Amino acid sequence: MVVSRVVVFLGLILATLVSLACSQSAAPAPAPTSDGTSIDQTVAYILMLVALVLTYIMH
Repeated sequence: MVVSRVVVFLGLILATLVSLACSQSAAPAPAPTSDGTSIDQTVAYILMLVALVLTYIMH
């Protein structure tokens, strides 16, 4: 009785390991060429520079 449970348990572990070894991983998605964050960041830096220059000129 105990031996049959051990055999079944080991069989399930072996089946799981074999299925993991044979499975194929999905191909990774290609990286986005431009998601817009770099453009937004550039605009923000330019606006901050303009605000800094204007503040310096006004004082």
